[in-house]
Amino acid sequence: MEFKDYYKTLGVARDAGAEEIKKAFRRLARKYHPDVSKEADAEQKMKEVNEAYAVLSDAEKRAAYDQLGQRGYQPGSDFQPPPGWDAGFEFRTQGFGDAQAADFSEFFSQLFRNQTGGSARHAHHKRRGEDHHAKIMLDLEDSYHGATRSITLRMPKLDNQGRAVFTEHTLNVRIPKGVYAGQIIRLAGQGGPGHAGESAGDLFLEVQFKPHNRYRVENKDVYTTLPIAPWEAALGAMVKIPLPDGTVEVRIPENSQSGRKLRLKGRGIPAATSGDLYLLLEVVLPPATTEKARSFYQNMAQEFAFNPRQHWGD
Repeated sequence: MEFKDYYKTLGVARDAGAEEIKKAFRRLARKYHPDVSKEADAEQKMKEVNEAYAVLSDAEKRAAYDQLGQRGYQPGSDFQPPPGWDAGFEFRTQGFGDAQAADFSEFFSQLFRNQTGGSARHAHHKRRGEDHHAKIMLDLEDSYHGATRSITLRMPKLDNQGRAVFTEHTLNVRIPKGVYAGQIIRLAGQGGPGHAGESAGDLFLEVQFKPHNRYRVENKDVYTTLPIAPWEAALGAMVKIPLPDGTVEVRIPENSQSGRKLRLKGRGIPAATSGDLYLLLEVVLPPATTEKARSFYQNMAQEFAFNPRQHWGD
């Protein structure tokens, strides 16, 4: 998937105001609209212009896109959204419909498929406040134990010059034990304010886990690599290992090989239906950095009639 430079598509500077962006869009729409354009690729160009305007004319999408752009991606370069790139942004749930977004690129879909933010309505007749949503990044351990976390969210809006600025607010959020990636935590009354005495909307927090140096999460299952010594793999052993919810003793079957998977039932995410925890065995060889160690390996080579590539054939 290619990174798209929406500013280049519209031909505006990165600090362009809302009015300048609107003028650029109108100019390009007159040039590429399929009903009037003589350009051979007018229809495709118009789709690209519509997509760029959909992002840069929306304070929320533009702010998120600008933060992503600070990572130095180049137009046309290979791109995958970094984990949690949009965490901490608070979005409104009103905005582009699926019909319009369906014409946009995979790049747009990957960035904004879970975010349908749009400009707020300006009518002030009696109505409930808008619901907002945001993505938050939690430690895996929060799911095993539950926690209360201080979460700071940033709400983009346009200033008087039509440029995106942020308002921040901090919430103390109770993280329930067993929360899993993709789960939604609802905070009643923490969304947009109501009008004419109506109640505020709700704030919906989508949970994702931060990358962990030891564990990998798939749905409610948790995976980790368990290093074992050659004699533990060959002879079998009982080993104690720390897990997110405490220490457990695990039996290593004899004659185990690297890549063997051991399942600890119910030791994954402790949701209503708990996931499992999988240990991927990795046999780790002691280094031959001393004469004694080298001699030991030489004796092994002589004593064992063992060829690990025997199954390769001639």
